[in-house]
Amino acid sequence: MTSTVCATLARMTSVTARHLGAAYRFVRGLVRPPLRVLTRRDWRGAEHLPPDRGFLVCANHISHLDPFTLGHYLLDNGCPPRYLGKESVFRLPVLGRLVSACGQIPVLRESTEAGKAFAAAVAAVQQGECVAIYPEGTLTRDPDLWPMVGKTGAARIALMTGCPVVPVAQWGVHEMLAPYSKRFRLLPRKTCHVWAGPPVDLSAYVGRPLDAPTLRQATETIMGAITDLLEQMRREVAPEHRWDPAEHDLPRIGNPRRSTG
Repeated sequence: MTSTVCATLARMTSVTARHLGAAYRFVRGLVRPPLRVLTRRDWRGAEHLPPDRGFLVCANHISHLDPFTLGHYLLDNGCPPRYLGKESVFRLPVLGRLVSACGQIPVLRESTEAGKAFAAAVAAVQQGECVAIYPEGTLTRDPDLWPMVGKTGAARIALMTGCPVVPVAQWGVHEMLAPYSKRFRLLPRKTCHVWAGPPVDLSAYVGRPLDAPTLRQATETIMGAITDLLEQMRREVAPEHRWDPAEHDLPRIGNPRRSTG
């Protein structure tokens, strides 16, 4: 693990639960005003966000902009998120320093070092923080932008800590910046839908060994809750079979267009 990541994890543990430090306040002041100007907001379900204990937010991932719109939703509802984000972002000269100072959690994806991020996320939840995770681990590759097969990290954290898992569905932000696109479409203003649902019922898995079958089933329960919300939001029915990159000879992370030339 790089020294940058180690330092970031150390700083992350010092961030007080639900407390906005100077860096977080600076980023909020930088990002929130343009989001309010450039987007319309359809926000629902904030009553499902626990006010007094650590919890996970598990959301679908449809645009490189949706961490900002999801963060806007959570911040304005009193839950500053600690994201699990790809480690390369933390090495960027300016942005890397900001996300590090805000207590975000770097993940070396698809590596043995990912366990360090897992431990930091567990600690954050136990300290009463809101930890935001994209269980798919990357932008969806589903042709119609439905949630893909999820990775098991969120389920493992939830079952280890007993914390609530709040499913969140997002839609509309992809119209501002499509998946893997570099072309922004900011005008006319787009409506960004962010809906939170009731905490996912994982009671069927409590007390079971945290083996691969249990974690896969619990993960599918989480992904099902996100998909149910998205179906209500879009007023459409998701495909019966969840899209899986492994079935399409694609890597789990990164831009799939590069893989196909």
